[in-house]
Amino acid sequence: MLRFMFVGDSMTIGSAGEHTWRLRMWQHLRATLGDDGFAVVGPRTALYDKAAGEPVSFDYADPDPAFPRNHLAGWGEGWLHMAPAIPGALTDDPADVLLVSLGLIDLGFYTNADQTAANVRAFVAGARSAAPRIRMVLLPVIPNIRATSDAPFAAEVARFNELLAKTVADLDTAASPLLLASRPESYDIHTDTYDGTHPNASGEHKLADAFARALAQGWGLGGLDHRATRLVTS
Repeated sequence: MLRFMFVGDSMTIGSAGEHTWRLRMWQHLRATLGDDGFAVVGPRTALYDKAAGEPVSFDYADPDPAFPRNHLAGWGEGWLHMAPAIPGALTDDPADVLLVSLGLIDLGFYTNADQTAANVRAFVAGARSAAPRIRMVLLPVIPNIRATSDAPFAAEVARFNELLAKTVADLDTAASPLLLASRPESYDIHTDTYDGTHPNASGEHKLADAFARALAQGWGLGGLDHRATRLVTS
């Protein structure tokens, strides 16, 4: 049984009333690997509650009790925060595969492209210190609405994505392989998000699809039938 851990920022934790792309990915894995073929692990289970300003909600849009809510994601958290958190998370909840979507919040508020790339390297080292054979799939940063009017920010996002690709190539090993997922070609912040940043239903499907394709094409996991990630459309 493969154990997956979702690692991410606000786009991954989601907020009250959302399905999250984690649900879409779970549906895909369930349909392609079977209920006995995988598990979802992680130290956190809540959604972010915007009214409370804290991750204290369990109001998921899909009430399916079989959906494992586990994750390591946080509203306002990036590589800067997850690098020191990942060793403990993997010690407490051992995983085989990390599905990671991080970087936008770093570049927007905390670190430049080079500093963020250094934190990626720290994250990988920290994960391997707890799980030497861990596998990781990393998603490039998808520019949000800010990038359409802030040229320096857009340039930092582009530079970071270049550095991320280099980092994945540099750090990939046979014992602990890394994969760089591809940004969904059709992803449009005007139609796939509800606020220019956070995914709506169609965006959730496309993010899940990006990870599903990486797993299938890179490691032959899950197959390329993505109908499972499109079962819920509202």
